[in-house]
Amino acid sequence: MQIAIVLFDRFTALDAVGPYEMLCRIPGAETVFVAQQPGPVRNDRGDLALVADKGLDEVPAPDIVLVPGGPGQSAQMDNEALLGWIRTADATSTWTTSVCTGSLLLAAAALLKGRRATSHWLALDTLATFGAEPTGERVVIDGKFITAAGVSSGIDMGLTLVGKVAGDEQAQTVQLGTEYDPQPPYDAGSPHKAPAALVDRLRAGSRFILQ
Repeated sequence: MQIAIVLFDRFTALDAVGPYEMLCRIPGAETVFVAQQPGPVRNDRGDLALVADKGLDEVPAPDIVLVPGGPGQSAQMDNEALLGWIRTADATSTWTTSVCTGSLLLAAAALLKGRRATSHWLALDTLATFGAEPTGERVVIDGKFITAAGVSSGIDMGLTLVGKVAGDEQAQTVQLGTEYDPQPPYDAGSPHKAPAALVDRLRAGSRFILQ
């Protein structure tokens, strides 16, 4: 089983690394970071790079496709080299997945029309413009498509996928081995729970709509 995690300039690190830490523990799976060109790819802050060992053309048919999000996603919305690869890989993939605004790239590749999907809460309206049916759920499964909400939810998505691929016991083993037992010190992790002033501040500074 080959798992391809896409990188692009100004991706959000946890979008890629969170699910990676879950999925790389599937027995027998090969996890590969891919980008349009092999080499280091900088995150959205510019102070961290992950290395894409392979170019997109070297990984034409992965079993699992994972597309992260991040501010750099905006510049990829009309990048046919990337969108075309996503469509081609999806044609033979077992699972096609995304984290945060990575779902907008799946939508731009015309893969989510009429499907339930999620994204970062600030991007849900944009997701709808591509014909998807946005939900506020943390992880959404529609057929072979699994989309996760903002950033940290990629860990939940990855763990969900481990269960789908390798069974509940393996997923529980991964959860225990990584000691994934969230107990956040604040209850402000969604716009429905956070103070209204914080929600308004983030919304005012949002980069959406992205087209």
